[in-house]
Amino acid sequence: MALIVQKFGGTSVGDVERIRNVARRVKETVDANNQVVVVVSARSGVTNELIARAKALNPHPDEREMDMLLSVGEQETIALTAMALHAMGVPAASRTGAQAGILTDIRHTRARIRSISGGDISAQLNAGKVVILAGFQGSSETGQVTTLGRGGSDLSAIAIAAALKADICQIYTDVDGVYTADPRIVPNARKLKTISYEEMLELASSGSKVMQNRAVEFAQKFGVIFEVRSSFNHNPGTIVKEEAASMEDVVVSGVALDKNQTRIVVSDLPDRPGTAAKLFQSIAKADVSVDMIVQNIGRKGLANMTFTVARDDTFRAEQAVANFFGDGEKGAAHFSADDIAKVSIVGVGMRTHTGVAAKLFESLASAGINIQLISTSEIKISVAIAPDDAEEAVRVIHKAFALED
Repeated sequence: MALIVQKFGGTSVGDVERIRNVARRVKETVDANNQVVVVVSARSGVTNELIARAKALNPHPDEREMDMLLSVGEQETIALTAMALHAMGVPAASRTGAQAGILTDIRHTRARIRSISGGDISAQLNAGKVVILAGFQGSSETGQVTTLGRGGSDLSAIAIAAALKADICQIYTDVDGVYTADPRIVPNARKLKTISYEEMLELASSGSKVMQNRAVEFAQKFGVIFEVRSSFNHNPGTIVKEEAASMEDVVVSGVALDKNQTRIVVSDLPDRPGTAAKLFQSIAKADVSVDMIVQNIGRKGLANMTFTVARDDTFRAEQAVANFFGDGEKGAAHFSADDIAKVSIVGVGMRTHTGVAAKLFESLASAGINIQLISTSEIKISVAIAPDDAEEAVRVIHKAFALED
Protein backbone atom coordinates (compact mmCIF):
# COMPACT_ATOMS: atom_id res chain seq x y z
CA MET A 1 0.00 0.00 0.00
CA ALA A 2 1.41 3.37 -1.06
CA LEU A 3 0.56 6.80 0.30
CA ILE A 4 -0.10 9.16 -2.60
CA VAL A 5 -0.82 12.90 -2.51
CA GLN A 6 -2.79 14.11 -5.53
CA LYS A 7 -3.25 17.80 -6.22
CA PHE A 8 -5.90 19.09 -8.62
CA GLY A 9 -5.81 22.67 -9.91
CA GLY A 10 -8.67 25.04 -10.62
CA THR A 11 -9.34 23.91 -14.19
CA SER A 12 -9.47 20.28 -13.02
CA VAL A 13 -12.33 21.11 -10.61
CA GLY A 14 -13.88 23.88 -12.72
CA ASP A 15 -17.46 22.55 -12.64
CA VAL A 16 -19.56 19.69 -11.28
CA GLU A 17 -18.67 17.26 -14.09
CA ARG A 18 -14.95 17.95 -13.68
CA ILE A 19 -15.22 17.39 -9.94
CA ARG A 20 -16.86 14.03 -10.73
CA ASN A 21 -13.94 13.28 -13.05
CA VAL A 22 -11.50 14.03 -10.21
CA ALA A 23 -13.49 11.77 -7.88
CA ARG A 24 -13.37 8.95 -10.44
CA ARG A 25 -9.60 9.29 -10.76
CA VAL A 26 -9.19 9.30 -6.97
CA LYS A 27 -11.40 6.20 -6.73
CA GLU A 28 -9.16 4.42 -9.28
CA THR A 29 -6.15 5.18 -7.07
CA VAL A 30 -7.96 3.94 -3.95
CA ASP A 31 -9.14 0.78 -5.73
CA ALA A 32 -5.48 0.06 -6.54
CA ASN A 33 -4.96 -0.33 -2.77
CA ASN A 34 -3.45 3.09 -2.03
CA GLN A 35 -4.05 5.64 0.69
CA VAL A 36 -4.83 9.02 -0.87
CA VAL A 37 -4.71 12.64 0.25
CA VAL A 38 -6.28 14.99 -2.29
CA VAL A 39 -5.33 18.68 -2.33
CA VAL A 40 -7.62 20.95 -4.34
CA SER A 41 -7.64 24.54 -5.53
CA ALA A 42 -10.64 26.83 -5.89
CA ARG A 43 -12.66 26.27 -9.05
CA SER A 44 -11.20 28.02 -12.09
CA GLY A 45 -12.16 31.69 -12.09
CA VAL A 46 -13.46 31.79 -8.51
CA THR A 47 -10.37 33.44 -6.99
CA ASN A 48 -10.29 36.10 -9.71
CA GLU A 49 -13.99 36.76 -9.21
CA LEU A 50 -13.52 37.22 -5.47
CA ILE A 51 -10.57 39.56 -6.02
CA ALA A 52 -12.62 41.61 -8.50
CA ARG A 53 -15.47 41.94 -6.00
CA ALA A 54 -13.08 43.06 -3.29
CA LYS A 55 -11.41 45.67 -5.51
CA ALA A 56 -14.79 46.96 -6.65
CA LEU A 57 -15.37 47.92 -3.03
CA ASN A 58 -11.81 49.04 -2.26
CA PRO A 59 -8.95 49.31 -4.82
CA HIS A 60 -6.48 48.32 -2.08
CA PRO A 61 -8.40 45.97 0.24
CA ASP A 62 -7.11 45.00 3.66
CA GLU A 63 -4.93 41.91 3.33
CA ARG A 64 -6.34 40.14 6.39
CA GLU A 65 -9.84 40.44 4.98
CA MET A 66 -8.58 39.24 1.59
CA ASP A 67 -7.36 36.05 3.23
CA MET A 68 -10.76 35.55 4.88
CA LEU A 69 -12.39 36.04 1.48
CA LEU A 70 -10.06 34.01 -0.73
CA SER A 71 -9.99 30.97 1.56
CA VAL A 72 -13.67 30.44 0.72
CA GLY A 73 -12.87 29.15 -2.79
CA GLU A 74 -10.94 26.07 -1.65
CA GLN A 75 -13.41 25.29 1.13
CA GLU A 76 -16.18 25.05 -1.45
CA THR A 77 -14.12 22.62 -3.53
CA ILE A 78 -13.15 20.26 -0.68
CA ALA A 79 -16.77 19.85 0.35
CA LEU A 80 -17.97 19.23 -3.22
CA THR A 81 -15.16 16.75 -3.90
CA ALA A 82 -15.93 14.83 -0.70
CA MET A 83 -19.60 14.71 -1.70
CA ALA A 84 -18.67 13.35 -5.15
CA LEU A 85 -16.60 10.59 -3.55
CA HIS A 86 -19.40 9.74 -1.13
CA ALA A 87 -21.75 9.32 -4.10
CA MET A 88 -19.28 6.76 -5.54
CA GLY A 89 -19.13 4.81 -2.28
CA VAL A 90 -15.68 6.11 -1.27
CA PRO A 91 -15.37 7.26 2.37
CA ALA A 92 -13.90 10.76 2.44
CA ALA A 93 -13.40 13.64 4.85
CA SER A 94 -12.63 17.27 4.01
CA ARG A 95 -10.14 19.34 5.99
CA THR A 96 -9.17 23.01 5.89
CA GLY A 97 -5.55 24.09 6.09
CA ALA A 98 -5.96 24.95 9.76
CA GLN A 99 -7.51 21.55 10.53
CA ALA A 100 -4.54 19.90 8.83
CA GLY A 101 -2.20 21.77 11.17
CA ILE A 102 -0.60 23.95 8.50
CA LEU A 103 0.95 26.67 10.67
CA THR A 104 2.19 29.81 8.93
CA ASP A 105 3.58 33.21 9.76
CA ILE A 106 1.23 36.18 9.78
CA ARG A 107 2.08 37.68 6.38
CA HIS A 108 -1.41 37.85 4.92
CA THR A 109 -1.88 36.93 1.22
CA ARG A 110 1.70 35.56 1.00
CA ALA A 111 2.24 33.58 4.22
CA ARG A 112 5.09 31.13 4.62
CA ILE A 113 4.71 27.70 6.20
CA ARG A 114 6.42 27.26 9.56
CA SER A 115 5.33 23.73 10.43
CA ILE A 116 2.78 21.04 9.62
CA SER A 117 1.36 18.66 12.22
CA GLY A 118 -1.03 16.97 9.82
CA GLY A 119 -3.90 17.18 12.30
CA ASP A 120 -5.91 13.95 12.18
CA ILE A 121 -5.06 13.13 8.55
CA SER A 122 -3.11 9.96 9.40
CA ALA A 123 -5.95 8.74 11.62
CA GLN A 124 -8.48 9.37 8.85
CA LEU A 125 -6.30 7.50 6.32
CA ASN A 126 -5.91 4.56 8.68
CA ALA A 127 -9.70 4.50 9.05
CA GLY A 128 -9.93 3.92 5.31
CA LYS A 129 -10.92 7.42 4.26
CA VAL A 130 -9.65 9.70 1.53
CA VAL A 131 -8.72 13.09 2.99
CA ILE A 132 -9.60 16.15 0.89
CA LEU A 133 -7.40 19.10 1.89
CA ALA A 134 -7.99 22.74 1.03
CA GLY A 135 -4.88 24.01 -0.70
CA PHE A 136 -3.54 27.57 -0.59
CA GLN A 137 -4.38 28.18 3.06
CA GLY A 138 -3.18 27.78 6.62
CA SER A 139 -3.44 29.40 10.02
CA SER A 140 -1.18 31.61 12.11
CA GLU A 141 -0.27 30.89 15.73
CA THR A 142 -3.06 33.25 16.81
CA GLY A 143 -5.64 31.45 14.67
CA GLN A 144 -5.76 33.97 11.84
CA VAL A 145 -6.67 32.56 8.42
CA THR A 146 -3.73 32.96 6.04
CA THR A 147 -3.14 32.20 2.37
CA LEU A 148 0.06 31.16 0.66
CA GLY A 149 -0.03 33.34 -2.46
CA ARG A 150 -0.88 32.54 -6.06
CA GLY A 151 -0.30 28.87 -6.83
CA GLY A 152 -0.26 28.10 -3.11
CA SER A 153 -2.14 24.82 -3.57
CA ASP A 154 1.02 23.38 -5.15
CA LEU A 155 2.90 24.29 -1.99
CA SER A 156 0.17 22.76 0.20
CA ALA A 157 0.43 19.49 -1.72
CA ILE A 158 4.23 19.28 -1.60
CA ALA A 159 4.28 20.28 2.08
CA ILE A 160 1.70 17.71 3.18
CA ALA A 161 3.50 15.06 1.11
CA ALA A 162 6.71 15.89 2.99
CA ALA A 163 4.97 15.90 6.38
CA LEU A 164 3.27 12.53 5.78
CA LYS A 165 6.32 11.03 4.03
CA ALA A 166 4.19 10.19 1.00
CA ASP A 167 5.61 7.87 -1.65
CA ILE A 168 4.90 10.39 -4.41
CA CYS A 169 3.07 13.65 -5.00
CA GLN A 170 1.13 13.92 -8.25
CA ILE A 171 0.36 17.43 -9.50
CA TYR A 172 -2.64 17.24 -11.83
CA THR A 173 -3.22 20.22 -14.09
CA ASP A 174 -4.55 21.11 -17.54
CA VAL A 175 -1.28 20.16 -19.25
CA ASP A 176 0.21 16.67 -19.24
CA GLY A 177 3.70 17.55 -18.12
CA VAL A 178 6.50 20.11 -18.28
CA TYR A 179 7.26 21.26 -21.81
CA THR A 180 10.26 22.97 -23.37
CA ALA A 181 7.96 26.01 -23.76
CA ASP A 182 4.29 26.86 -23.33
CA PRO A 183 2.53 24.72 -26.02
CA ARG A 184 -0.02 27.50 -26.49
CA ILE A 185 2.83 29.73 -27.73
CA VAL A 186 5.02 27.06 -29.34
CA PRO A 187 2.77 24.29 -30.73
CA ASN A 188 5.70 21.92 -31.37
CA ALA A 189 7.13 22.23 -27.85
CA ARG A 190 8.40 18.91 -26.48
CA LYS A 191 7.30 17.27 -23.22
CA LEU A 192 10.16 16.40 -20.88
CA LYS A 193 10.23 12.96 -19.23
CA THR A 194 12.29 14.22 -16.30
CA ILE A 195 13.65 17.52 -15.08
CA SER A 196 15.79 18.47 -12.09
CA TYR A 197 14.50 20.40 -9.10
CA GLU A 198 16.94 23.19 -9.93
CA GLU A 199 15.75 23.55 -13.52
CA MET A 200 12.09 23.33 -12.50
CA LEU A 201 12.68 26.01 -9.85
CA GLU A 202 14.28 28.35 -12.37
CA LEU A 203 11.46 27.78 -14.87
CA ALA A 204 8.80 28.35 -12.21
CA SER A 205 10.45 31.54 -10.96
CA SER A 206 10.81 32.73 -14.56
CA GLY A 207 7.11 32.60 -15.36
CA SER A 208 6.27 28.98 -16.14
CA LYS A 209 2.70 28.47 -14.90
CA VAL A 210 3.06 24.73 -14.33
CA MET A 211 4.27 24.95 -10.71
CA GLN A 212 4.63 27.57 -8.01
CA ASN A 213 8.34 28.25 -7.42
CA ARG A 214 8.04 28.03 -3.62
CA ALA A 215 6.51 24.56 -4.01
CA VAL A 216 9.48 23.40 -6.09
CA GLU A 217 11.89 24.90 -3.56
CA PHE A 218 10.09 23.04 -0.74
CA ALA A 219 10.20 19.77 -2.72
CA GLN A 220 13.94 20.14 -3.30
CA LYS A 221 14.59 20.91 0.36
CA PHE A 222 12.70 17.87 1.63
CA GLY A 223 13.37 15.49 -1.26
CA VAL A 224 9.74 15.16 -2.37
CA ILE A 225 9.65 13.49 -5.80
CA PHE A 226 6.65 14.75 -7.74
CA GLU A 227 5.06 14.22 -11.12
CA VAL A 228 3.30 16.86 -13.22
CA ARG A 229 0.51 15.25 -15.26
CA SER A 230 -2.91 15.93 -16.79
CA SER A 231 -6.20 15.36 -15.01
CA PHE A 232 -7.88 14.87 -18.41
CA ASN A 233 -5.92 11.81 -19.63
CA HIS A 234 -3.78 8.98 -18.26
CA ASN A 235 -0.57 9.80 -20.12
CA PRO A 236 2.68 9.67 -18.14
CA GLY A 237 3.74 13.11 -16.96
CA THR A 238 7.08 14.72 -16.11
CA ILE A 239 8.99 13.50 -13.05
CA VAL A 240 10.79 16.21 -11.06
CA LYS A 241 13.70 14.91 -8.97
CA GLU A 242 17.34 15.37 -8.08
CA GLU A 243 19.70 16.18 -10.94
CA ALA A 244 21.17 13.19 -12.78
CA ALA A 245 24.54 13.21 -14.58
CA SER A 246 22.90 12.72 -17.99
CA MET A 247 20.94 15.96 -17.61
CA GLU A 248 24.08 18.02 -18.31
CA ASP A 249 24.13 16.70 -21.88
CA VAL A 250 21.19 18.98 -22.68
CA VAL A 251 22.33 22.60 -22.80
CA VAL A 252 18.91 24.26 -22.54
CA SER A 253 15.91 22.41 -21.13
CA GLY A 254 13.24 25.04 -21.64
CA VAL A 255 12.12 28.59 -22.34
CA ALA A 256 9.86 30.45 -19.90
CA LEU A 257 7.85 33.63 -20.31
CA ASP A 258 6.64 35.96 -17.57
CA LYS A 259 4.37 38.80 -18.68
CA ASN A 260 3.53 39.75 -15.10
CA GLN A 261 6.52 42.08 -14.64
CA THR A 262 6.93 45.79 -13.99
CA ARG A 263 10.09 47.79 -14.56
CA ILE A 264 10.69 50.63 -12.10
CA VAL A 265 13.26 53.33 -12.87
CA VAL A 266 14.41 55.56 -10.01
CA SER A 267 16.11 58.63 -11.47
CA ASP A 268 18.92 60.85 -10.25
CA LEU A 269 19.90 58.98 -7.11
CA PRO A 270 22.92 60.25 -5.16
CA ASP A 271 25.90 58.31 -6.50
CA ARG A 272 27.53 57.39 -3.20
CA PRO A 273 28.00 54.26 -1.03
CA GLY A 274 24.88 53.20 0.88
CA THR A 275 22.24 54.71 -1.40
CA ALA A 276 21.32 51.39 -3.03
CA ALA A 277 21.29 49.67 0.35
CA LYS A 278 18.82 52.20 1.77
CA LEU A 279 16.59 52.01 -1.30
CA PHE A 280 16.33 48.24 -1.24
CA GLN A 281 15.94 48.15 2.52
CA SER A 282 12.81 50.24 2.04
CA ILE A 283 11.59 47.83 -0.65
CA ALA A 284 12.34 44.82 1.57
CA LYS A 285 10.32 46.35 4.41
CA ALA A 286 7.37 46.48 2.01
CA ASP A 287 7.83 42.70 1.51
CA VAL A 288 8.49 43.09 -2.22
CA SER A 289 10.81 40.70 -4.05
CA VAL A 290 13.08 42.29 -6.65
CA ASP A 291 14.22 40.41 -9.74
CA MET A 292 16.52 42.18 -12.21
CA ILE A 293 18.62 45.15 -11.03
CA VAL A 294 20.70 47.50 -13.19
CA GLN A 295 22.46 50.71 -12.08
CA ASN A 296 24.00 52.97 -14.68
CA ILE A 297 27.37 54.66 -14.31
CA GLY A 298 27.02 57.78 -12.21
CA ARG A 299 27.62 61.21 -13.69
CA LYS A 300 27.80 64.53 -11.87
CA GLY A 301 27.12 62.78 -8.59
CA LEU A 302 23.85 61.18 -9.76
CA ALA A 303 22.84 57.73 -11.06
CA ASN A 304 19.71 55.90 -12.16
CA MET A 305 18.55 52.57 -10.71
CA THR A 306 16.35 50.18 -12.69
CA PHE A 307 14.77 47.04 -11.22
CA THR A 308 11.84 44.73 -11.88
CA VAL A 309 9.11 43.39 -9.61
CA ALA A 310 6.01 41.25 -10.08
CA ARG A 311 3.15 43.37 -11.40
CA ASP A 312 1.03 42.54 -8.35
CA ASP A 313 3.72 44.15 -6.18
CA THR A 314 3.93 47.41 -8.17
CA PHE A 315 1.82 49.47 -5.78
CA ARG A 316 3.81 48.39 -2.71
CA ALA A 317 7.10 48.93 -4.55
CA GLU A 318 6.11 52.45 -5.56
CA GLN A 319 5.12 53.23 -1.98
CA ALA A 320 8.47 51.90 -0.79
CA VAL A 321 10.38 54.15 -3.21
CA ALA A 322 8.27 57.13 -2.12
CA ASN A 323 9.06 56.30 1.53
CA PHE A 324 12.76 56.12 0.66
CA PHE A 325 12.68 59.72 -0.55
CA GLY A 326 10.34 60.69 2.28
CA ASP A 327 12.98 59.59 4.80
CA GLY A 328 15.08 62.57 3.77
CA GLU A 329 17.13 61.08 0.94
CA LYS A 330 18.28 63.89 -1.32
CA GLY A 331 18.01 63.80 -5.08
CA ALA A 332 15.32 64.24 -7.71
CA ALA A 333 12.48 62.37 -6.01
CA HIS A 334 10.86 60.88 -9.07
CA PHE A 335 10.47 57.43 -10.56
CA SER A 336 8.55 55.72 -13.31
CA ALA A 337 6.97 52.30 -13.79
CA ASP A 338 6.04 50.45 -16.98
CA ASP A 339 5.16 46.90 -18.00
CA ILE A 340 7.79 44.57 -19.41
CA ALA A 341 8.00 40.86 -20.23
CA LYS A 342 10.75 38.52 -19.08
CA VAL A 343 11.94 35.63 -21.26
CA SER A 344 14.33 33.07 -19.76
CA ILE A 345 16.27 30.03 -20.91
CA VAL A 346 17.08 27.35 -18.33
CA GLY A 347 19.35 24.30 -18.35
CA VAL A 348 21.86 22.60 -16.06
CA GLY A 349 24.02 22.01 -19.15
CA MET A 350 24.72 25.74 -19.29
CA ARG A 351 27.31 25.19 -16.56
CA THR A 352 29.57 23.28 -18.92
CA HIS A 353 28.76 24.68 -22.36
CA THR A 354 29.92 27.99 -23.85
CA GLY A 355 28.24 30.31 -26.34
CA VAL A 356 24.75 30.06 -24.85
CA ALA A 357 24.36 33.79 -24.23
CA ALA A 358 25.71 34.61 -27.69
CA LYS A 359 23.14 32.32 -29.36
CA LEU A 360 20.32 33.79 -27.26
CA PHE A 361 21.21 37.39 -28.11
CA GLU A 362 21.82 36.59 -31.78
CA SER A 363 18.41 34.91 -32.12
CA LEU A 364 16.63 37.95 -30.66
CA ALA A 365 18.63 40.36 -32.79
CA SER A 366 17.77 38.45 -35.97
CA ALA A 367 14.09 38.91 -35.12
CA GLY A 368 14.52 42.63 -34.43
CA ILE A 369 13.72 42.25 -30.73
CA ASN A 370 15.44 44.74 -28.45
CA ILE A 371 16.79 43.68 -25.04
CA GLN A 372 16.16 46.13 -22.21
CA LEU A 373 17.64 44.28 -19.22
CA ILE A 374 19.69 41.12 -18.68
CA SER A 375 20.20 38.92 -15.63
CA THR A 376 21.94 35.56 -15.25
CA SER A 377 22.44 32.70 -12.83
CA GLU A 378 24.51 29.54 -13.18
CA ILE A 379 21.79 27.76 -15.17
CA LYS A 380 19.58 30.62 -16.41
CA ILE A 381 19.71 33.72 -18.60
CA SER A 382 16.79 36.16 -18.49
CA VAL A 383 16.10 39.17 -20.68
CA ALA A 384 13.49 41.89 -20.29
CA ILE A 385 11.77 42.94 -23.52
CA ALA A 386 8.68 44.82 -24.68
CA PRO A 387 5.48 42.85 -23.90
CA ASP A 388 4.40 42.99 -27.55
CA ASP A 389 7.54 41.06 -28.55
CA ALA A 390 7.22 38.39 -25.83
CA GLU A 391 5.59 35.46 -27.61
CA GLU A 392 7.61 35.90 -30.79
CA ALA A 393 10.77 35.94 -28.66
CA VAL A 394 9.83 32.59 -27.10
CA ARG A 395 9.28 31.02 -30.53
CA VAL A 396 12.54 32.41 -31.92
CA ILE A 397 14.60 31.23 -28.94
CA HIS A 398 12.92 27.83 -28.87
CA LYS A 399 13.87 27.28 -32.51
CA ALA A 400 17.42 28.61 -32.07
CA PHE A 401 18.16 26.00 -29.39
CA ALA A 402 16.49 23.17 -31.37
CA LEU A 403 13.97 22.36 -28.65
CA GLU A 404 11.20 21.31 -31.03
CA ASP A 405 9.50 17.93 -30.77
